[in-house]
Amino acid sequence: MGPGWRAPSAALVGGSVAVFAALRRATLALPQPAAVRSRPGRAWRWRNLLVSFAHSVLAGLWALFSLWHSPELLSDIQDGYSVSGHLLVCFSSGYFIHDSLDIIFNHQSRSSWEYLVHHAMAISAFVSLIITGRFLVAAMLLLLVEVSNIFLTVRMLLKMSNVPSPALYEANKYVNLVMYFIFRLAPQAYLTWYFLRYVEVQGQGAFLTTNLLLLDAMILMYFSRLLRSDFFPSLRKGSVGRDVDGEKFLID
Repeated sequence: MGPGWRAPSAALVGGSVAVFAALRRATLALPQPAAVRSRPGRAWRWRNLLVSFAHSVLAGLWALFSLWHSPELLSDIQDGYSVSGHLLVCFSSGYFIHDSLDIIFNHQSRSSWEYLVHHAMAISAFVSLIITGRFLVAAMLLLLVEVSNIFLTVRMLLKMSNVPSPALYEANKYVNLVMYFIFRLAPQAYLTWYFLRYVEVQGQGAFLTTNLLLLDAMILMYFSRLLRSDFFPSLRKGSVGRDVDGEKFLID
């Protein structure tokens, strides 16, 4: 993948931004639960989560299928390449750009600053590998996290809608925990080990390693919040980090 890929890749990323913008507009026509309609600050959040859910389903299954279909890519994390993986990275870059703009333009930056930090890290890392053509497989492994995000987003949608079936939430709670280990913690731990052991800490390698270590810290923080909220509620803290509706955007 040389410089000739850069202009088409930029067009693919821009097209992805447009697709998610159109999807967000489509969510305006969808019915909302009464618990969402009754709280002014929740309408945007509900639509944002629906778009996030769509990205998680598409990107998560895409990454899983691509790696299953071409397992030989795992033997060359630094220089392995596939057209499917390249398209996936462009697709997800467009989502992260769209979501960042959605947060900023709807004045949710204060309550969602962690998302903005995460998206900035993802966008910068993905752009670097699109330009250089290296570490594409690492990005595909990282995007396996979207499989976990399917259940995490369902969890948040259920809480927002005050679903009357506790059994549904309870079932998703345990599935979400298992998926978190398999598709978020495990790939992240493997990539961290791989980068620290095999990747030279200079240039792009140093930049990606730094991003990866920062992401490690964020993932562990999210995991601790998830455990406190769903499994150890007595350990939950007060109102620190809450949004305009008084509830944490990321984990509550």
